[in-house]
Amino acid sequence: QVQLVESGGGLVQAGGFLRLSCVASGRDFSLNHMGWYRQAPGKLRELVAHITSGGYTIYADSVKGRFIISRDNAQKTVYLQMSSLKPEDTGVYYCNGNPRLSALLRADFPSWGQGTQVTVSS
Repeated sequence: QVQLVESGGGLVQAGGFLRLSCVASGRDFSLNHMGWYRQAPGKLRELVAHITSGGYTIYADSVKGRFIISRDNAQKTVYLQMSSLKPEDTGVYYCNGNPRLSALLRADFPSWGQGTQVTVSS
């Protein structure tokens, strides 16, 4: 079973910057499409950015132009660079991946990591 360890969250003022990391265990990381998800208090988990196995990136409208997702297959790591942070970016951020893009888009995973908390103060 793939294990995921997210890190890099913290408390930052609006307009600030954070870089999240997610290290995955297991085989065939390079074959997985990888995504970063956000769960704000009282809300459902949402996909904010994803990167395909081929390196194509897609962003939710709410983060477009401010967040950058990238991956390092040799390190089995996916990153989320977040700039111009807003209070509405506050939440727990999770990563996950699957070789099927449909599963990524549906957040259809057997397990999740512990996530990393991002808090943006106004």
